Amino acid sequence: MAKILLVEDNEENRDMLSRRLTRRGYEVVIALDGGQGVAMAQSEVPDLILMDMDLPVLNGWEATRQLKATPETQAIPIIALTAHAMVGDREKALEAGCEDYDTKPIEFQRLLGKIEAFLGKGTTS
Repeated sequence: MAKILLVEDNEENRDMLSRRLTRRGYEVVIALDGGQGVAMAQSEVPDLILMDMDLPVLNGWEATRQLKATPETQAIPIIALTAHAMVGDREKALEAGCEDYDTKPIEFQRLLGKIEAFLGKGTTS
């Protein structure tokens, strides 16, 4: 079972995503801020990270940079989740080290497709 670290401070988004991913057979671990996300990525070593970019303590941009600068976590794929859908934000996320980018509000099927592409799973409805 693949492990996904969800770094999200919004309770509604966290609950919706964790429930839907768990139903799809993923193990979901949750961090509430960027600092906790970095620590949990190092201790849990997830297969993939869903990283909100607008986080307390340490924002998602800086948390991603720290994870990509650390040998133990640099190979973990990170998908940025952000309500910032401005021109250049996707590039900014990729520049910070994210492998992909998805906008909020989250369209679950689209996000699931990206997750499955990184984890090498076929789509299951």
